[in-house]
Amino acid sequence: MEILDIVVSSIKNISISSIMDILVVSYIFYKGYVLIKETRAEQLLKGIILIIFLIPVSSFFNLTMLNWILTKTITIGVLSFIIIFQPEIRRALEHLGRTAFNDKHLLEDEETMERVVTEIVNAVENLSNEKTGSLIIIEQLTGLGDIVNTGTMLDAEVSSALLENIFVVNTPLHDGATIIRNDRIVSAGCFLPLTSNQGISKKLGTRHRAAIGISENSDALIIVVSEETGTISLAVNGVLTRNYTKEKLKDILIRIIRKRQSTKLTFREQVRAWKKKINSSK
Repeated sequence: MEILDIVVSSIKNISISSIMDILVVSYIFYKGYVLIKETRAEQLLKGIILIIFLIPVSSFFNLTMLNWILTKTITIGVLSFIIIFQPEIRRALEHLGRTAFNDKHLLEDEETMERVVTEIVNAVENLSNEKTGSLIIIEQLTGLGDIVNTGTMLDAEVSSALLENIFVVNTPLHDGATIIRNDRIVSAGCFLPLTSNQGISKKLGTRHRAAIGISENSDALIIVVSEETGTISLAVNGVLTRNYTKEKLKDILIRIIRKRQSTKLTFREQVRAWKKKINSSK
């Protein structure tokens, strides 16, 4: 009965702030795990957990040398963690910035979105039929200004004819990436960072690796047309899916953009919703 009384007493002493504290910390850990799931960071995290587990074990069995090595490893672990997890930390901070403080709406007008996506997929289909290699980036909430500045500024209306002409073989802009922001082609011939993921198929060329690389560091939608096979691929959040048809590509692009628009609340909207909730509870 003593144990039961202690448990009941502990439950009674739990405050609302303590519950909120636990829920917030749990949510942070959950979101952190989601961000690193199925990445190299997941395996590194398992290694760190193993080291932490081995420290008391080595101390219990008087393994002095092993305990000293593990302890020193943990001592410099904070700096090592920042270095090793740099891509994941950057992606987490960008995700936080997008969800909390970004007021930008993308292709909010349904008619404009339909037109832009239609022009893109028409160009992609023609490029695929001609086996013309191409790399098209649709910017979302993460700004790609640093990437835009590596190419040639265009600031032109999105059209399938212009997109096809940009990727004509042996032209100056053919090998780079073309970036679309809202309903404008802002830049072409841009240079992209390649992914450092060693688990990617060796069959994928530079365009595909560049597409995965930029999708790992932003929420952009990246369309790739293979120069060898004409295969249409789409990279989103570090994942590359292949073998798209015109209809399938259009459907997935519209669904992703609509979903992001429907779930996106601006910072001001979040504040208004919070105030409304506070006022209604009074």
